[in-house]
Amino acid sequence: MDPYAKLAELGLELPPVAPPAAAYVPAVQTGKHVYVSGQLPTVNGKLLATGKVGAGVSPDQAKDLAERCALNILAAVDALVGLENVVKVVKVVGFVASAEGFVGQPQVINGASELFGAVFGEAGHHARSAVGVAELPLNTPVEVEAIVEVA
Repeated sequence: MDPYAKLAELGLELPPVAPPAAAYVPAVQTGKHVYVSGQLPTVNGKLLATGKVGAGVSPDQAKDLAERCALNILAAVDALVGLENVVKVVKVVGFVASAEGFVGQPQVINGASELFGAVFGEAGHHARSAVGVAELPLNTPVEVEAIVEVA
């Protein structure tokens, strides 16, 4: 499966890699794994939304934001090793800035998981955590990180 063709089929293109907001790199390879730092739902360096899911940010909007985080993850992987070298998306961790009482974190992070599945097929199916948190950097509603196995 050609991940670039799948992205084009989905009407998506890889954005430039988001520059780090602090003292870290977007992605690092060790052995056969690429560890991607938490990615925010940004376009051209600007957050697509701010606030908490369940209070100002709808779960559907947050799911779309998680998909954008995943696209930014793919950009970081591509810049480091090329998407054609991805063997398996191993682990995804999603953080959702949650209003009190909001418990739909798994459905929000499905936005990222579904994109990985659409791009890589079976190789995009992964282990995952979806965690509700009180606050995220820059008041973003969603942040997603990943570990990817590469050839």
